[in-house]
Amino acid sequence: MAFKVTPLNTEKIKSAIIADIDSRRSQLVKLSRKIHANPELGFKEFKSADLLTGFLAESGFSIELGICDLPTAFRASYGKGAPLIALFAEYDALPEMGHACGHNLIGVSAVGAAVASREAIDRYGGRVVVMGTPAEELYGGKVTMAERGAFDKIDAAMIVHPGTHDAAITEALACHGLAVEFFGKAAHAASNPWAGINALDAMIISFNAINSLRQHMHSRARVHGIITDGGQAANVVPAHTAGSFLVRAVDETYLKILKEKVLDCFRAGAKATGARLEYRWDPVYYAPMFNNLTLARVFIHNMKVLGRNMKLSDPDKSFGSTDFGNVSQITPGIHPSVAIASPADAVVHSPQFAQAAVSEAGMNGMLDAAKAMAMTVVDLVVDPDLPKRVRDEFLKGMR
Repeated sequence: MAFKVTPLNTEKIKSAIIADIDSRRSQLVKLSRKIHANPELGFKEFKSADLLTGFLAESGFSIELGICDLPTAFRASYGKGAPLIALFAEYDALPEMGHACGHNLIGVSAVGAAVASREAIDRYGGRVVVMGTPAEELYGGKVTMAERGAFDKIDAAMIVHPGTHDAAITEALACHGLAVEFFGKAAHAASNPWAGINALDAMIISFNAINSLRQHMHSRARVHGIITDGGQAANVVPAHTAGSFLVRAVDETYLKILKEKVLDCFRAGAKATGARLEYRWDPVYYAPMFNNLTLARVFIHNMKVLGRNMKLSDPDKSFGSTDFGNVSQITPGIHPSVAIASPADAVVHSPQFAQAAVSEAGMNGMLDAAKAMAMTVVDLVVDPDLPKRVRDEFLKGMR
């Protein structure tokens, strides 16, 4: 479906939005760099949430703190009526690496876009909200918020992630975490090893079985993990081992099949050694991303105005998993990425990307993301047919 041109006066509003964000550049950059310099892990992002909500409150937004019984989650609202457009903020960091995923840019681009959207909301109605969503990296905060109804009445949702390509949609995989333990029997590894049951051998056999399984997995599925307990001393047969794993697939149907195959690998380790297997699937499950192409094409148009020739999807087809996938299953949404570094210079979740997230290129990407989101808000509130087309595509896909 081709992009529908909006009335001419909306272009004036979009120009005003660009000028508004440019006028706030130093303020937004300072805010982003302050969050970057004070990285906080999931559900502990008190300073970051305070900085973001403080900026929004000063700009006339009504603030609800601690929503969904999550202390660092928030909802900041401006306007009233329909459509209800949500801009998602993330602000948690990675252990040891800090903001190597650029969430300092994500959070500030959302609040910058929301503040710049006020003129369109004042003129045409509707409501813009910033959804402050903690703990994307380790715990999937949006999953809990979705289960508690935080996103049920949203007409369109947007979040922009820094990356290495300009792409309007994200191909995120369904993902489920698995905790595994083997229980064996300790014995002296030299004098009487036959008296022991080696829990570490059970884990290693399982790893090897998973490596064999990879040959027969779909090309876009992933299984990866670490051993978190491999024993205590080399001269003792390990009586206990533990590991943490992630199982990913392009859709929920294949994920279910793959999860059972992975469990069979661990069952094989238990069978071969006599160790007892215990496992637990994480209570939080990351759903696959359901991209709304109608909304994505509008976003591409607005990025083009800013001079970014954004593709529909990442040419490298790189993918991970995100709890925004769970949001996209209940409301129309997009998760574009904006390039702040080249693939040769930095990849997400690396020290190099943490540096990119505080660089001048990072700041430029953040501001372009804010402008494009705010311009897309304009399109949604001015053209009453656009939210309907966005919703119709979503409902058709769900069917």
